[in-house]
Amino acid sequence: MAQRAGGRALALLRGRLRLPGPAGGCGPGPGQARLGSSGAAAQSAPQAAGAEEAGEDAEVSARKKSFTEVQTERSEQAERTVLIKCPPKLNEKQLLQYLSSHGNIKSHFFFENRGIHALIEFLDKSSIASLQDAIGIPSAAEHHVVPYKSRLFTFSLKNPVSQGAEETPVHLSPQSHIPVKDLIQKLHHAESISSQMYILLNEYQLTEENIKLRFLACSLVRDFARAYFPDSTVKPFGSSVNTFGKLGCDVDMFLDFHDTQKHATKMRKGPFEMEYQMKRLPSERLATQKILSVIGDCLDNFGPGCTSVQKILNARCPLVKFSHQPTGFQCDLSVSNSIAIRSSELLYIYGSLDSRVRALVFSIRCWARVHGLTNSVPGNWITNFSLTMMVMFFLQKRSPPIIPTLDQLKGLADEKDKHVIGGYDCSFVSDFSRIKPTKNTETLDVLLGEFFEYFGNFDFRKNSINLRKGKEVNKPESSPLYIWNPFEQDLNISKNVNQPQLEKFIAMARESAWILQKEDKTQRMINKEPWGLAALLIPFGKSNPSKMKNRVKGMGSETIRSLLDSLKLNSANSLQKAVGK
Repeated sequence: MAQRAGGRALALLRGRLRLPGPAGGCGPGPGQARLGSSGAAAQSAPQAAGAEEAGEDAEVSARKKSFTEVQTERSEQAERTVLIKCPPKLNEKQLLQYLSSHGNIKSHFFFENRGIHALIEFLDKSSIASLQDAIGIPSAAEHHVVPYKSRLFTFSLKNPVSQGAEETPVHLSPQSHIPVKDLIQKLHHAESISSQMYILLNEYQLTEENIKLRFLACSLVRDFARAYFPDSTVKPFGSSVNTFGKLGCDVDMFLDFHDTQKHATKMRKGPFEMEYQMKRLPSERLATQKILSVIGDCLDNFGPGCTSVQKILNARCPLVKFSHQPTGFQCDLSVSNSIAIRSSELLYIYGSLDSRVRALVFSIRCWARVHGLTNSVPGNWITNFSLTMMVMFFLQKRSPPIIPTLDQLKGLADEKDKHVIGGYDCSFVSDFSRIKPTKNTETLDVLLGEFFEYFGNFDFRKNSINLRKGKEVNKPESSPLYIWNPFEQDLNISKNVNQPQLEKFIAMARESAWILQKEDKTQRMINKEPWGLAALLIPFGKSNPSKMKNRVKGMGSETIRSLLDSLKLNSANSLQKAVGK
């Protein structure tokens, strides 16, 4: 029964959906498909057997592509890409015909961002040079311009009156997800909770077009950085590349000098030891701060469309924040964030192993945001990263497990997968063919309810969450929520979470488990009321405050127990330190 239902849910992703991966690359991959604008596929789960088999073949093909391969393809795409602000009255055929005179166009799309923009990917980089030769410098009649020639262009009509008559409508690619209230309406017509979760995934996940735009933003910043550091690269990390990014999320990027270091190791031949003369500084942190300070000033003073530049150089991880108006992204730039890249790859692997992983993560994160458990600004609440780690841990705990532990992935690693960064072992397998697929056939309907049940009754007072081991271990210190950093094992990634926020999470998890167990789907559909996942995306206090109050009784006693345990642990630690002295 579970296996048949799982097949029905997976059918949603096959045949009529497409992968937001590199253009011309692999087909629909596990958990990486996207619905068309109508979302009709989600309302007709059963698919033809032939389409399902074709989907299976595409998934096998997709699994062969490693994280590094995908990122390399994306970066190469971005280097062949330009961004054009189009005239108000646009004739798409006329625009593409002109651009084609400079070289073959591989792909293109239009989007709205303070006017219509076109992202054009050429087949060859030389086409960009040809186009740049034909483009002029803006008139300095009103404003003086900084003569920096980027790959951002503005096109306007030479004869607006006559050419405007030839205007044709263009399809605009969405760059933001639909509001929750509109999502709830879509979910109402689904066949099952699994179907609802795939609809949410496909409405919220990054599109192919949005991913291309993110890599272009990094490529444009790289062009600036190479004025100072010719062999450097700028790469995205985090939600832009780990398969868990939501439309509208920020772009985290880092300036990488590893290619420079690789080049240096090749220059060993000959009778001399040869090296560049370079500025020497007392610490890596100081070098990072100085580099980011210069790049930040460069973006602020000379970067087309770069606004609201903030240099936050004294943070634990120094960074430059800025708004990139041409693409519409808020960006954070750091330097050589190697462990963050490994975390991105780990999540990429987990998200690509099984389609249920991403569907569950997106649903839980949307649920958490609706109920105020997460927030876009820093504070005492659970972060999306912590919440994602909790979902991964839950999936490791299923019987049989849906995803492997980090230690199991490390055991499959070969020599090229070995990475030790700052003394931390960040090794794990990168080849999907070496990871055995799960035998777990539980549906998303089951997994969603079991997630809330599991964490609604988790002993947070005593236990911590460890993805490396895939099991609960005693908390090493008294933080209300303790989630081990997968690589930097001496860090708690949820140290910011306080007791009231944890208790709110537990209460919401219990309430959600109760709703899923007790609701009458048929009756709610007859009454045209939200059901399943849709019912969980409405703030509980508005619909049933008295019922919820009864179900969270006993939370106060848990708080007292937690405080007593904290006092005991603190006393024990103090005594141990005193004895050590």
